[in-house]
Amino acid sequence: MDAQFNGGPNIAMKVPPHQHEATVAFYRDTLKLKELHGNGDKTVGFQFGANRLWIDKVDTVSQAELWLQVVTNNTSDASTRLKEAGAPRCDEIEPLGESFDGFWISNPAGVIHLIDGQ
Repeated sequence: MDAQFNGGPNIAMKVPPHQHEATVAFYRDTLKLKELHGNGDKTVGFQFGANRLWIDKVDTVSQAELWLQVVTNNTSDASTRLKEAGAPRCDEIEPLGESFDGFWISNPAGVIHLIDGQ
């Protein structure tokens, strides 16, 4: 079965601690987006149209990064195809857990993508 790809519903913005509070306030107070249940003060989510925008406070970044979710019906084939296309795997950036059917890659511009076998 050939892997098919679709944009996933989750977008993650990884933000350094010194920008986190102001970034959350922008989406909550300025844009007045609906706030979603997050993970304490480390992750705050917002409904972002048909997507969910997660703003994660990350101690190890110095500037904001945007991470995207891509869903596939076949992670094995997806892995092979992406490797052949030159998309580097970067599973070390964030643990997914042994039971998670997916992996991390980077696109040519350095944007991180979660390939998720939903």
